[in-house]
Amino acid sequence: MGDILSNYDILGAFWMTIKLSVLGTVGALVLGTVLAVMRVSPVTTLRAIGTSYVNVFRNTPLTLLMVASILGMTYILGMSLSDDQQTNIFRWAVIVLSVYHAAFICEAVRSGFNTVPVGQAEAARSIGLSFGQSLTQVILPQAVRGSIAPVGSTIIALIKNSTVASVIGVSDAAGMMATIVENETGTFGVFLIFAVGFVILTLPLGMAFTAMSRRLAVRR
Repeated sequence: MGDILSNYDILGAFWMTIKLSVLGTVGALVLGTVLAVMRVSPVTTLRAIGTSYVNVFRNTPLTLLMVASILGMTYILGMSLSDDQQTNIFRWAVIVLSVYHAAFICEAVRSGFNTVPVGQAEAARSIGLSFGQSLTQVILPQAVRGSIAPVGSTIIALIKNSTVASVIGVSDAAGMMATIVENETGTFGVFLIFAVGFVILTLPLGMAFTAMSRRLAVRR
């Protein structure tokens, strides 16, 4: 086990997983929130676009999207995001994680919208607020508080799903584990190391989101 730890950059692989997860989470939160607003918009076209996006990406395997980002977007269409191959692969992995999990973030935030009583929107309109004003000042703050738990579950799923990036060559924790298993013998300890690593990444987040959802829950 000592030889494995000294011969392989396991901490560097986990750092890559953390970078993938953080950047993917930021992208998914931004895009998912926009999609959630589109889903509750009074404009029929926006609602249709938001619904179509969610239906398409929730029912498309993440592995397929990862492979398509390189084989399709980079090699066939020539849409490279960097001259350096590893940087290009990393950026596409972040984009795919973002657009895929944005569909789930959207539904999580929309579930938060459903916790806001209809009377809140009606009261906002009655005092002259526009849709945008009532959304940002009245509805969205309450919806965010009501969606903390499902959003947290989606972020934890994103961290675990970041391992899929290894199929396109990202040197993350999953890719490093596959390399070690291929090259070494007696790798039960390796599985244990990586399992503990992912528990360390996800367990505190789960506890934090659970505490936040209880503390910030809207009292009815």
